[in-house]
Amino acid sequence: MKLSGLHLLLTYQCTFECDHCFVWGSPRQSGVMTLENIRHILREARDLGTIESIYFEGGEPFLYYAVLLEGVRLAKQQGYEVGIVSNSYWATSVEDALAWLKPLAGLIDDLSISSDEYHFDEQLDEPLSQQARNARLAADQLGIPIGVISVAQPATVQAAAIVGQLPESESGVMYRGRAAVKLIDRASRRPWAEFTACPHEDLREPGRVHVDPLGNLHTCQGIVIGNLFDTPLKDICDAYDPDAHPIAGPLLRGGPVELVRQYGLSHADSYADACHLCYESRLALRDRFASILAPDQMYGVIA
Repeated sequence: MKLSGLHLLLTYQCTFECDHCFVWGSPRQSGVMTLENIRHILREARDLGTIESIYFEGGEPFLYYAVLLEGVRLAKQQGYEVGIVSNSYWATSVEDALAWLKPLAGLIDDLSISSDEYHFDEQLDEPLSQQARNARLAADQLGIPIGVISVAQPATVQAAAIVGQLPESESGVMYRGRAAVKLIDRASRRPWAEFTACPHEDLREPGRVHVDPLGNLHTCQGIVIGNLFDTPLKDICDAYDPDAHPIAGPLLRGGPVELVRQYGLSHADSYADACHLCYESRLALRDRFASILAPDQMYGVIA
């Protein structure tokens, strides 16, 4: 497995509890990276030798601003392309957004912010929320490249086949994480036997993976292939055999349908999408594969 990007989940904590959230971000959630964790991850990235980009995500990474800022500096000093994904809660005015972003100017190559009806209280009569508009104006003044992530309400837009970062356009809901619980009653459904492929993740050669505050390395949020704090990243990459992996293997052979069939799982007649069937199947398998379908935070447990 050859990796070019690491996406650091700096924290599972967030200012929101958005209904579509993959990682069950919440003000009540636990799990935060320290500076030493970040230094360790960057050392592992250097030793691997193929990493080109480092992203800081969450949860909401700006909640731990001092750690975020120093982590960005360290990553940039080592020559990586650096990005941040944020809900822009901090952009309460253009002046405030400038204060938050100015120390990051010249250090980050991409700032992706959320703007949709899952965030803040306002109805979006305009394309961007007020916070997103403030953040964009400030970023433009500082020369920081900025993009907007917008997730539609259920059944408004079908989730396209997306690998990697969500695009700068309206995307459909992927029914995994909190969306599989909070939004599923509003979703249209299709027969379960149609979901014979994973449309959103390349589980054989993912290119980029997520590292959470506990050191777990995720090919898809909640599917772990090793722990970076226990095993060198290079060893995890060298040892990864996607076909033999108890979760990735079935998904590669026949999508969530094969996951159900291989382990004899009970299932409903229909699901919202492949993510929905996969997530429900993984919930049923967590006791059997506790170290792989982890951590609790990814499955709605306030840890």
